[in-house]
Amino acid sequence: MKPLNWSIIGLGRFGRIHADTLRGMPGIQLDWACSRNAELLNHHATELDLTKTTTDYQDILNDPSVDVVSITTHWEDHYQITLDALESGKHVLLEKPMAATAQQCAEITACSKRNPGKFMVGHICRFDARYVLAREAIQAGQIGNVTSIHARRNLPVAPGNIRLDKISPLIGDGIHDLDLAMWILGRPPNSVFAHNTRIHDYQYPDISWALFDFNQNDSSQGTVVVIETNWALPANTPTVIDARMEINGTTGQITVDCSTAGLKVQTLEGTQFKDTIYWPRVHEQNTGVLRSELEYFANCIRSDETVEVITADEAGLAVEMILLAEQSAATGKIVSCSSPI
Repeated sequence: MKPLNWSIIGLGRFGRIHADTLRGMPGIQLDWACSRNAELLNHHATELDLTKTTTDYQDILNDPSVDVVSITTHWEDHYQITLDALESGKHVLLEKPMAATAQQCAEITACSKRNPGKFMVGHICRFDARYVLAREAIQAGQIGNVTSIHARRNLPVAPGNIRLDKISPLIGDGIHDLDLAMWILGRPPNSVFAHNTRIHDYQYPDISWALFDFNQNDSSQGTVVVIETNWALPANTPTVIDARMEINGTTGQITVDCSTAGLKVQTLEGTQFKDTIYWPRVHEQNTGVLRSELEYFANCIRSDETVEVITADEAGLAVEMILLAEQSAATGKIVSCSSPI
């Protein structure tokens, strides 16, 4: 079987994790890497033993030997790069969030449907067995009708601070839980009321809460979803990320706890819970949920199967709905989720 020739556009922190994961996967040839930051590009490329690097992503798209690209740039740069990559005929794995506006998402979706390459947005939580099994239990009717979901995805202040000039908590992390809620419930929300709290002087506020109304016409099917994103937990908070989801139903309850992953390291300097789920490094290889996501996409390409775990339409809807939450937080008003943005 011919290896898939895979390149990285955006070799920053997460692009580096993508590259490190891909190079340990059978049937993958890690090829080009691109970053506008030449110093960072050279640093990562040297550590990853990559010899083909560029500061212009068009070099990658113009190379006919490249089959697949991961786009892991800043989220506001996704739009044009993704359109160009799809138009060039490449298969595209785009990190979430899909793009910066609902209109951009719609254009990317349309472009993906008229071009031959496979396309998937990396909503990694849809590949996390805990959320997958929770959804299956709900679909099987094990907890009756879902009445409420409370999801939180909070960070200690240090990792939070390095993100707050790049992306907001709602768009950066809240979009995971909104997407999961829509996936679990099988429908979008009707309206949203959100609130932001600013603690530090960054571009985006440190804390966001959003309450989504998922009620249906039949009031007995009412569901409220609360999403909490706090990127200002105390610096000595031991967890990598305090991520939990509590799902209440008419006949039961499901709790997904991602804040502890079974490995606690306690030293004289403090206590830290380590990642054993998303991209832990084991026996000199990255494993975990990210690898499962990349393997799924690679298999869709090899088998010419439709990408179904997360579709372009679903990824675009998640952006549209989370931007309405941002609109609500900015105006202090309830916003209809049928409102154009």
